[in-house]
Amino acid sequence: MEHPMDDIDKKIMALLQYNARMSISQISKEVSMSQPSVKERIIKLEEKNIISGYNTVFNLRDLNRGTTTFILLKTEHCQDLTDFCENAIEVTDLFRISGEYNYLIKVQTASIEELAEFQDTLIKFGPSKSHISLKNILENRVLL
Repeated sequence: MEHPMDDIDKKIMALLQYNARMSISQISKEVSMSQPSVKERIIKLEEKNIISGYNTVFNLRDLNRGTTTFILLKTEHCQDLTDFCENAIEVTDLFRISGEYNYLIKVQTASIEELAEFQDTLIKFGPSKSHISLKNILENRVLL
């Protein structure tokens, strides 16, 4: 019988989402459980693919990629666009969406000028609209 996720699992996940490098000993203190029990729960969450990975969040402004832009694009050249985006260092996320436009591209550039150059390379795929982020209000939000 499959063991359903409980409040302890959710608390462990919230702690890991806030800080993926948090030690098992620290998590065990936070959830008032033994270290082996916490480790076992994390392994089970990983095996069920509820926890599918761990990542590092970079300060893009300090890496000279602080201009965030969302580009809506309409194209019939879906695979070509996907291949292009996989190789474009400016692209951090690509979403297939519904509506008038069929793709949403998240781009990180150093400047508006660099963004303009990137947009010039997109013209061959079809019409697009750009939305430059003025301020990030919620980003990498803890979900639990």
